[in-house]
Amino acid sequence: MSKVEDFLTKEEEQEIVSAIGIAEKNTSGEIRVHIEKETSIAPLDRAMEVFRKLQMENTQERNGVIIYVAIKSKQFAIYGDKGINEKVPADFWDTTKDTIISHFKNGNFKQGLIDGILKAGEQLKTHFPYQDNDTNELSNEISIG
Repeated sequence: MSKVEDFLTKEEEQEIVSAIGIAEKNTSGEIRVHIEKETSIAPLDRAMEVFRKLQMENTQERNGVIIYVAIKSKQFAIYGDKGINEKVPADFWDTTKDTIISHFKNGNFKQGLIDGILKAGEQLKTHFPYQDNDTNELSNEISIG
């Protein structure tokens, strides 16, 4: 599988967008998913580039998170903004990564992303709890590169 269009069906994409909405009900953090064919650089470096391109640093608390997936390269990364990284330990994303990897190894990409998104929302809740006046600062739609 090397084409972005073949990675997820439209229905699966909508399930992932719904999972983002559910996860964001636990936290004021903002979660996005970006999928592209491949990357020629380290996935974390590419995730940071996409993060900036999508202007995800423009959240009030600098608490945006991107889950980046390069299909053909078979790589992914999770990158959190400055506000998150100042509050959490270095291994903060390890359990989320492990959740995603366990599904990806079995070819279950949709469920890996959904479970990873929900896990990220749960983890962020401790440091960035949902506020009654919270607004959705970033789109929940999957970005495709």
